[in-house]
Amino acid sequence: MLRIDDISYSIAGRPLFENASATIPYGHKVGLVGPNGAGKTTLFRLIRGETNIDSGSISLPSRSRVGGVAQEAPGTGISVLDTVLAADTERAALLEESAHATDPTRIAEIQTRLADIDAWSAEARAATILRGLGFSTEDQARPTRDYSGGWRMRVALAGVLFSQPDLLLLDEPTNYLDLEGALWLEGYLARYPHTVIVISHDRDLLNRAVGHILHLEDRKLVLYTGGYDTFARTRAEKRALQTAEAKKQDARRAHLQSFVDRFRYKASKAKQAQARVKMLERMEPITAPEEARFHRFTFPQPDQLSPPILALDGVTVGYGDRAVLRRLNLRIDQDDRIALLGRNGQGKSTLSKLLADRLQPMEGRMTRSNKLRVGYFAQHQVDELELDETPLTHVRRLRPDETPARLRARLAGFGLMEAQAETKVGQLSGGQKARLSLLLATIDAPHLLVLDEPTNHLDIESREALTEALNDYTGAVVLVSHDMHLLSLVADRLWLVDQGAVTPWQGDLDDYRKLLLSGDDASSAKLAEPAKPAAAKRPSRDRILELRAEARKAEDRVTKLTEMLEKLDAIMADPATYDDAQYAEKWGRKHAEASEAMQRAEALWLKALEVLESAERA
Repeated sequence: MLRIDDISYSIAGRPLFENASATIPYGHKVGLVGPNGAGKTTLFRLIRGETNIDSGSISLPSRSRVGGVAQEAPGTGISVLDTVLAADTERAALLEESAHATDPTRIAEIQTRLADIDAWSAEARAATILRGLGFSTEDQARPTRDYSGGWRMRVALAGVLFSQPDLLLLDEPTNYLDLEGALWLEGYLARYPHTVIVISHDRDLLNRAVGHILHLEDRKLVLYTGGYDTFARTRAEKRALQTAEAKKQDARRAHLQSFVDRFRYKASKAKQAQARVKMLERMEPITAPEEARFHRFTFPQPDQLSPPILALDGVTVGYGDRAVLRRLNLRIDQDDRIALLGRNGQGKSTLSKLLADRLQPMEGRMTRSNKLRVGYFAQHQVDELELDETPLTHVRRLRPDETPARLRARLAGFGLMEAQAETKVGQLSGGQKARLSLLLATIDAPHLLVLDEPTNHLDIESREALTEALNDYTGAVVLVSHDMHLLSLVADRLWLVDQGAVTPWQGDLDDYRKLLLSGDDASSAKLAEPAKPAAAKRPSRDRILELRAEARKAEDRVTKLTEMLEKLDAIMADPATYDDAQYAEKWGRKHAEASEAMQRAEALWLKALEVLESAERA
């Protein structure tokens, strides 16, 4: 059991904890959530004893082992598998001792302990963990120095999972994982035999892998039962009740004060007035909770282009002479919302770079609209910002003619306020850097926005803001993310990247999740129809709301295309259009493309309405 009793702790005079308490029973799986900068990572340091608390106490059972992932994972000549095996220091020490021990009694003790900790199956367990995190058998034999920093962090995560500490502390463990790795980690943490506390902004992980939420706010700790969605509902109900009670108390105070003010100096009522003064003095003030500051993203909206905005015809792409994706035949329209699915290493980032014009085709033809602007956000871009420059300098470089007030307004639209605008990037939080990178990617109002893992370092509120911004955005979106919640709310088309090909995924995200967890080969399942339930179940309220949102999005597409066709009809009806044969042919082609897109959009709309009506009747 972890006991946190009345702890207080300050940094540079700023209190992070004031008489905060919590008790975590052994074996509980707990998600630690709270605003950025509230002190979640600091709490981990306090639990590990790396920092001394000002007052109070933190206690664990004697001989409890506490484990976590280091901030950096160095590269060495030792293989990935051996690095993970070495993370269990007790096993490594016992094996070393057994190689030299001569005392029969000590040898027996060593062998007994090795059996107790299941040392002989260690290599198989380590290999299983590494496979779950994306390392093939061949990858596990390579030295860690062959890998980038993100992959080394996966090795470090595998090491701490393998060592199985009594208290496992994980700080944003999915930041360096792909969707497959994140789903595997969910299941692993849910089955972990000891206590887990995880800081995460991955809503699905906080709903599936943990049974309690420890909330850090206003320098206090409150433990809630249930996953994140249950916590959010419970907290919203508490806040609403607190607000209502505060309003009632304010009305009661006003009533009592009115009586006092009216009768305090009348002899016949003085005694009653004095009694009400005492009631006011004894009344404990109930403060209405302040709403958390929530900054929405503001994406500039692009002008409309005729479909398709981008098309691939027999395209092969790769690096040097090595082809990664072959014979791609794809089309993207401006109203598309596409999620790229596929196991690690299959080519999702390669396709993203191709669409973003960061890679050129080796074969085939790529056709782009003449006026097409593409915005690109890649995970590594956060690390490529100029650390010694301010966000204001970054934006000024792209918009040298804009006034400082306009530049600051752009930054504020992404939650980077006055203080952050003049702060060096190296001193900003990971979330603030990610917001700046998103601003730089969208500043030119792109018609196509390619996002490769945009949610790393973003907290839950920022992820919700990104979801809203993408749904309001009138350009096309191609999205790679391990955040299933984001994918489910934004994407309406799914492409599977697997074994050198890109094909439509026939099922939904739940089907893909089941496929990944089953360990089956995606290439053999990608064209299979999703399994139908044995008996129809009444859709949940959330599902009904999702279907209504899909129907609204489909209707919006039809509306936009209707407006576009009206403009094109006007051009085609103008006799002057036919004075130039090439001009007339160009607008005729655009009209035909828009008419074709309208047929597709109307079909999708009707299908969405049918599914919605069927669900509402169930």
